[in-house]
Amino acid sequence: MATPNYSYEKRQRELAKKRKAEEKRQRKLSGKPDDPAAPDEPQADGEAAADPTAPADPQT
Repeated sequence: MATPNYSYEKRQRELAKKRKAEEKRQRKLSGKPDDPAAPDEPQADGEAAADPTAPADPQT
């Protein structure tokens, strides 16, 4: 029976990890100009959080 080549398997995992990281980096770079609305969404959430406090102020 042949012995497993662990270094080959490890190298393949490392290459797959690098490939995945590179793809993610490319998606981030290409997505930034296309997503101007993405930063607006958290601001909208912040405004929504401010709305419940606004009615509470007049009541006190």
